[in-house]
Amino acid sequence: MTAFNDEAVTGDSLRRALGVSRRRFLSTCTAATAAAVAAPVFGAAPALAQDGAEAAGHDGGRSALVPPHKRGIILYTVRDAVGRDPLASDLPSGFREVFKQLSRFGYRQVEFAGYGQHAGAPGGADLGTVQGAKLLRSWLDEYGLRAQGSHGFIPPSWPLTPSDLDTFKRFLEIANILGMEHMGTGADPTNTPYRADWDVAAQKWNTLGAIARREGIKLYTHNHDSAYDFLLDGGPLDAQGRPTRSSGIRKLEYFLKVTDRKSVYLELDVFWAHVAQYKFHTYTAHDGSQRESVFDPAGLVVRNTNRFPLFHAKDGVVNPQSGLGYDMVPFGTGDIDYRRFFTRVGAKNYHNPMVEQDTAPSASVPGQSLEYARIGYDNLAALRARS
Repeated sequence: MTAFNDEAVTGDSLRRALGVSRRRFLSTCTAATAAAVAAPVFGAAPALAQDGAEAAGHDGGRSALVPPHKRGIILYTVRDAVGRDPLASDLPSGFREVFKQLSRFGYRQVEFAGYGQHAGAPGGADLGTVQGAKLLRSWLDEYGLRAQGSHGFIPPSWPLTPSDLDTFKRFLEIANILGMEHMGTGADPTNTPYRADWDVAAQKWNTLGAIARREGIKLYTHNHDSAYDFLLDGGPLDAQGRPTRSSGIRKLEYFLKVTDRKSVYLELDVFWAHVAQYKFHTYTAHDGSQRESVFDPAGLVVRNTNRFPLFHAKDGVVNPQSGLGYDMVPFGTGDIDYRRFFTRVGAKNYHNPMVEQDTAPSASVPGQSLEYARIGYDNLAALRARS
């Protein structure tokens, strides 16, 4: 990666676009972000931003591990910008202006995390309607972006209620208007460690996935670290008649086995998968022995390539004292080896990596989330296969 130089970080065009003073901007430039790729010029045409990124390679971009048309971001990263009052700031505010800025950075895909924005932005507060979706689609088209997925509505009840089923179908209609191939959720299928509960979750997801498939949509679940813990599926039962020991299979591995591979898909959050690797590496077998099994996120994807159409490309710096093993940082400035990860999983024209940073918004630096989005794009574009 190319280090920031002072001119790149503090150029007038960049600071004005972010609405941040020089001193204030410099105070946010940590050692982590100093490792990021130098910025493209704000306001450059999308094609120029993309061409500039590809020019970094001597092969016209053929060695890029993430092709230009697959570089995406989940809008949760810039949720403060989407929700910003356009009358109170010169920074991009609301969906349309945020789309414009993301396109300038070079992004070609977005993943939604809801359809709400500030009431003062064009289109009003709630765009989670048929008319709102049509408006969003017009802006996506205007700025050369494609909606690739969303964290939408998954009915909480099972069996399905008529009301929940109607709402689910409405979200599928919105997804189709937006041109999405995928619709999903930001939550795990269930939060318990017991096989019986995962069987129920699989039944529900198979049903919903079949409905989505008939509408041309792939239904996916996004997961955090706990879903990669070990399933309790045997051994002595506790007082409630529940198993207390494990066969060594992880919850999501089991979920993959008992769901329809043509109807149910997953979005791997690479950061949380590495947290799981740090946290969940031993289990108590059915016979009571302690066994070790280190989680391999890329290996899971390789064994189930078509089940993982989306990734969250989220980075972290190793910190064993944090309890998670990592502290979250802008994409490409941490310790997770994304060049190795993308090289191993392959299928680069199938997978859709979405840059994400949960902690990008800042109350004291209003432009921070968009700046981190820019850093994330530059570092995603810079990933190259080893020659």
